[in-house]
Amino acid sequence: MTGHATHVDIPSRYHYAVIPHVMVDDADAAIAFYQRAFDAREDFRIHAPGGGILHAEITIGRSTLMLGDASVEEAEAAFFAAPASLGGGTSVTLHVFVPDVDGLAERAEAAGAEIIQPPKDMFHGDRTVILKDPSGHMWVFLTHVEDVSQEELLRRLAATG
Repeated sequence: MTGHATHVDIPSRYHYAVIPHVMVDDADAAIAFYQRAFDAREDFRIHAPGGGILHAEITIGRSTLMLGDASVEEAEAAFFAAPASLGGGTSVTLHVFVPDVDGLAERAEAAGAEIIQPPKDMFHGDRTVILKDPSGHMWVFLTHVEDVSQEELLRRLAATG
């Protein structure tokens, strides 16, 4: 072994992806929200020795999301933080393609998400909703509507002003 991972070493769910790992103030509540709002499937969780969730993984569509409680001792030692502890902002937005963005937006809002931009057809060929989850993370859900060439994308972008 040379120290470099191969596809044989990497679980198939991680082969061609950067896996987002978000920290929240209440991972158990966040997982329950993601299940209600985004139809997430919980894959597993590891409880921290002192309580809380050290690490959990869920699947939304075909996308994996890792998450954990920012307040557990192990997370605090590694300098992880939830958006609320950073003044409510975040530098990361999570994008997920789904078959029905309008249905997801309705379900997410009913579950407690804040709709920042209601679903609408965008210049890039996707119907898109932007929302903030109760933990403060920003999400963009998209349903692909049409393939748009780079030239057409630039023309449409310029036309939006």
